Amino acid sequence: MRFIRNLLLLSVIAIAGFYLLEKNDMSPDKKMNSISETVKEKQEMLKSKNVPEKRDALSLEGELFQWYDKPTDQLVKKIGEPVRKDPSAYGYTWWIYTNEVDQYIQFGIVNDRVKTIYATGKGTNIEPVTIGESYKKVQQHFSFPEELNYRNGLASYTFKLKEEDRKMRPLVKISDSVFMQLYFDTFTQKLSSVRILDVDILLKHQPYELQYRGKLPEKPNLTEEEWVKVEAGMERQIFDITNIIRQQHGKDKLKWEESVGEVAFRHSKDMEEHNYFSHSSLDGRGLKERLEEGEVAFVAAGENIAAQYPDAAAAMEGWLNSEGHREALLNEKYTHLGVGVYRLYYTQNFLAKPF
Repeated sequence: MRFIRNLLLLSVIAIAGFYLLEKNDMSPDKKMNSISETVKEKQEMLKSKNVPEKRDALSLEGELFQWYDKPTDQLVKKIGEPVRKDPSAYGYTWWIYTNEVDQYIQFGIVNDRVKTIYATGKGTNIEPVTIGESYKKVQQHFSFPEELNYRNGLASYTFKLKEEDRKMRPLVKISDSVFMQLYFDTFTQKLSSVRILDVDILLKHQPYELQYRGKLPEKPNLTEEEWVKVEAGMERQIFDITNIIRQQHGKDKLKWEESVGEVAFRHSKDMEEHNYFSHSSLDGRGLKERLEEGEVAFVAAGENIAAQYPDAAAAMEGWLNSEGHREALLNEKYTHLGVGVYRLYYTQNFLAKPF
């Protein structure tokens, strides 16, 4: 297994503005009038500076997109109860819907309303585009700019996308405060999944380089008990998405293997607690030794690791776009999968079992 790069989130650059008033020889009254006029002038400049042009929201016809900002009672009435509810690390709860074949959707719920959506699988209706559509065809519907802006009063935020971002996960502005990420499989140059999210969630995730003036929304300060639930949810999400991706590429589904998941979890926890990122533990043990220590029987095994992705879906797209990880993800000989997540460290252990 090849070693992989640790794809870290890009750093945030804060830009601060300030004003300098010149000292002039004049009477106190004239000084006050001058200062007052200067302040008014600056306020008018701020109001007009970098204000995004008002425009209609982009037309998204697919049934999936129509659920953004809808109440959960309508969601349940239309498509039923989710198969699972997973808390996230960002203050919303994922409602999971999947047929385990060609449809997989996560609705992020805040105060009983849908505020973010992640979806993959060719059976998911995301018109005007489709999962599996080519990069060039998707570009006929959306432009992929290098910068996108959001302004709220005097606060301003600019998302800066590098060339790699625009190839793998371009960002599109749907309305003044709602965005869409389009994840592409860069090996096939086809659309892999989509994510709709409001600006508050996007700023919490921080998946792109960011320049801003103002405040960033605060992330929840999770307790140990809350983290355990978030981690367990992300483990199941990685398992589910892995099988959707495998079936889209003509591979058999993998079976969940709890004992392997425990081995994977211990490695993720060890990497986070000791601040390293490697397939080899600090004491020199590799995957083979860790599986043997966990008394796991296998005839072949593979491992994917990732760190600092904002959530499970983002980690999955990272693995899909890395040659070594992709090889493990789509390997035909594997039959079982265990997943271990600790904080934002992710480990997949694949197995071919002897029986």
